[in-house]
Amino acid sequence: MIHQHPLAYLLGLEGVALMRAFAGDFDRGFTEARIAEIGHLLETAERFGPGVDVPALSVVDGYDGWALTYDGENNGCFPMRDDVLGPMLDRLRPGRTLDAACGTGAVAQQLITRGHDVIGIDISEGMLALARAAVPEARFTLGDLVALPLPDHDVDHMVCSLALTHLPDLAPFFAEAARVMRRGGHLLLLDTRGHFTGSTRYPLVKTAPDGRVGYVAGYSHSPGDYLRAALPHGYLVRACEEVFRDHDTVPPDEIPEPLTPGPPDIWELHAWARDAANAAKTGQAAVIAWDLELQPDV
Repeated sequence: MIHQHPLAYLLGLEGVALMRAFAGDFDRGFTEARIAEIGHLLETAERFGPGVDVPALSVVDGYDGWALTYDGENNGCFPMRDDVLGPMLDRLRPGRTLDAACGTGAVAQQLITRGHDVIGIDISEGMLALARAAVPEARFTLGDLVALPLPDHDVDHMVCSLALTHLPDLAPFFAEAARVMRRGGHLLLLDTRGHFTGSTRYPLVKTAPDGRVGYVAGYSHSPGDYLRAALPHGYLVRACEEVFRDHDTVPPDEIPEPLTPGPPDIWELHAWARDAANAAKTGQAAVIAWDLELQPDV
């Protein structure tokens, strides 16, 4: 169980913005405006409603419930994924390739168009049903990132996109990846860096197929976390890229709307403290991508 209060999130944005101003990123006028806005938020706190205790949802329930709307959402991670992962896929020699945590099949389709023999695994049957319909040329099966349903040395390459954030510890994943991959193959990874400055946690509030609302646990992994987990298994870093937020989170013409009942939606909240949200988010690392080669002589 976690407790999420809409006003707490807004005040947190103001705090991050003020810390950046204190360091010199913004001027006196910005600082004074933030302090004044904090006062106004506190004076009008009732419009945001009370805090909510949010129970945990399993990754399976969260993604089964999310599956039908997953591709239709305006998810800013998707264009970043395609921009960064696309060139890495272009450099990858076609072969037998595992798309781990394949979701609805977007990356599997990109692999197919580049001549790969694709196996997709996912923990969510809801996601797999959509992937099978979208990419009939690939084979899809139920599976877990830390217990891959494949024999040793079964694939040439492996791709995992927007999924490792749900693992509290990356070490078991890299052990499994090294087990199922052939030497000289490439492991391509892309994942988010989280939203909550100062916390390694990254909860996603979702609705399960049975209507239960809860949070799917997520974690923000540092570059060091990846390296400490990958290097002992013989992976070599061939490329690492980060994408930073270089535009405003809240457009200047966005008008604050009444909040949806239930756990706070941070995307609805941002417009209530636009300048603070933009200051807190701009320049943050949004996604990180890796090209790791499993060295042949280990």
